[in-house]
Amino acid sequence: MVAAVASARSDNPPFILGWRRVLLTSSVAAVLGAMATTDNQSPALVVVGRFVLVGLLTMLAYGVAERWPARTPDWLPRWALQLVAVVITVPFAAYLAYWLTTGGDPDLIHNELRRNGFGILCFLGVLFAPWIALGAMVRQREAFARHQALAFELERSQLERSALDARLRLLQAQVAPHFLFNTLANVQALVDAGSAQASGVLKSLIAYLRAAVPRLHEQATTLDQELELVRAYLEVMHMRMPDRLQFALHIDAAAKALRCPPMTLLTLVENAVRHGIDPSEVGGRIDVQVQLHGSRCRVRVTDTGVGLQSTGDGLGTGLATLTERLRLVFGGDAEVRVTEIEPHGVCVELDFPAQQQGT
Repeated sequence: MVAAVASARSDNPPFILGWRRVLLTSSVAAVLGAMATTDNQSPALVVVGRFVLVGLLTMLAYGVAERWPARTPDWLPRWALQLVAVVITVPFAAYLAYWLTTGGDPDLIHNELRRNGFGILCFLGVLFAPWIALGAMVRQREAFARHQALAFELERSQLERSALDARLRLLQAQVAPHFLFNTLANVQALVDAGSAQASGVLKSLIAYLRAAVPRLHEQATTLDQELELVRAYLEVMHMRMPDRLQFALHIDAAAKALRCPPMTLLTLVENAVRHGIDPSEVGGRIDVQVQLHGSRCRVRVTDTGVGLQSTGDGLGTGLATLTERLRLVFGGDAEVRVTEIEPHGVCVELDFPAQQQGT
């Protein structure tokens, strides 16, 4: 006559007098009491009340043994202690039930009817209570196992997410000095050459960095914000080599609010300038296109520079870092394609899910 279990917790046993326990215990005891009234001359309500009282007291013993002592000896499992507590409690609870319902004079020795009723109550209690207690333990262990499995899965997901976030931040930290040092080197080249444009380029660079650097530490921005940075970067580069660099930017209006890892487009454009336009004597043109195709977003950066064969290490570490960042952000559902165009130049295409910022 013990309740199954209200709920399983990872740190403490269920509440001893949880409402599910009380309800189940009272229901089972009431059914057994109703069955026992057929051969009992006492009022049915009294018989049922005795069974319910015995059930509640055995439930209390089960709950106490569940919590005390805090640690059991190695030779005494907790479940065994609970079963012993239930069995021992039944006769004492039955005597208390008769004592209360007879005005404090159960007279079990001389009153044969009461003695028989007491025996039936003890027999049914000892017969059913341990099995119900075992069922409660099994259900509690199953609930606890499910709870632990969910807790472990949640913890594993959180750890994986933390690891991915840390790795993503590391990759973004690699992008920051890579871009900054390359740009400052361009400014230094103008200063060394005594170019009158050095001051203007430096001013534009400061304004650009003031807007760009804070975004290096964000996990995602929008394509519209990326295009703003790319435009500012290309304007700086155009001031450095006005006769050797032309550019154009095209973006679908529907794609402006889409999610994009920081410095994605800037990495592609910087590679195009560094590995395509800069090495070319005649310079070239850079075209950036962002298009929305259903549930996919496609970004294409094309340059008419020297092409792949003229660069000793391909497009450098920037593209490799970008590929890894896209994989971390979109879970592998992103593709990077690099192709050479004729007569010279390179086209880099990105294909990733069209996700709104914040999703």
